[in-house]
Amino acid sequence: MTNALHLSRRTVLTGSIAGASALSMHGRAFAQAMDMGGAQTQCQAAGPATIEPVPGPPRNLTIAWNEASICTAAVPVAKEKGFFKKYNLNIDYVNFAGATDQLLEALSTGKADGAPGMALRWLKPLQQGFDVKLVAGLHAGCMYLMTAPSTGIKTLADLKGKTVGVTDIGGPDRNFFSIRLKEAGLDPETDVQWRQFPADLLPLALQRGDVQAISDADPFSYPQRRQFGLLDIDNNMKGEWAHLTCCVIGLRGSLIRNEPKVAAAVTRAILEAGAWLACNPEEAAAIFQPYSPKTNIKDLAAMLQMQGHHHQTLTGDFRQEIVRYAEALKQIGVFRPSLNTERYAQRVTQDLFS
Repeated sequence: MTNALHLSRRTVLTGSIAGASALSMHGRAFAQAMDMGGAQTQCQAAGPATIEPVPGPPRNLTIAWNEASICTAAVPVAKEKGFFKKYNLNIDYVNFAGATDQLLEALSTGKADGAPGMALRWLKPLQQGFDVKLVAGLHAGCMYLMTAPSTGIKTLADLKGKTVGVTDIGGPDRNFFSIRLKEAGLDPETDVQWRQFPADLLPLALQRGDVQAISDADPFSYPQRRQFGLLDIDNNMKGEWAHLTCCVIGLRGSLIRNEPKVAAAVTRAILEAGAWLACNPEEAAAIFQPYSPKTNIKDLAAMLQMQGHHHQTLTGDFRQEIVRYAEALKQIGVFRPSLNTERYAQRVTQDLFS
């Protein structure tokens, strides 16, 4: 969910060249992740299944989301499939593609009650003290680092001395692949250069040789991969990262404090929608398709299958994932070395279900 997602999608959503090998690779990664075990392999949401509907008349809430971002398709699915209604919630949507600080301010001030978002986009701004709590991990992986076959680049180590194109110099994919470069023994600040481009110009920059790799998320990466015959160097559905939250659910703090049952109900509804989506990607794609009308349902379903919608976390497990991210962000200089990551995770997360 990059800040540039509100830019033109025409170039990247009309590609038609087949990318069967890339899809096959991602399909295998998804299948392996689905074999991890846990509730999500049975299409069940994380957490207790005994959350009661909100009593009285339907409770009106507003969810802010970036409607161009397919990784948060659980939000429209929750309304279309009746998960919000199940908990007596009446949900309005606000399409929000602005800066994360502005989104967190909207939540803090009650202009919205909740939102999904990328953990690596939210964690640094949350240091500013916004009255927002992270309450659940919605799903794992949805970021990709790609290159053209002609570059000869196959591994992260091959990127030494190269330039990577991103849509946002401070974005989650820049942070994640900086973490991965650090793990591969490179300094992401000195061994690799980063350049910012609009999403639909990234593959053109790659073709011109302005960059040797590009990074983004769907619904951009999938059609770019197909149209330009790109290959994955890395993604966050590999190894440890396939088992860690990528996107989170955040709620305004006052909702949690004043109406904890409402907070639990809306979180549970979105998690149930996400679990249903993991096992019904084609129907979920049909629900999301009006938000991406130039992309066919088959391609949208393939994008959902490539992402880690089998993975959801709550309570202590979720908090430890935030600790893991915070520790990684310390390693690449986003957080100061002295940050107590356990204390930080305790401050920015909230357990709604224990």
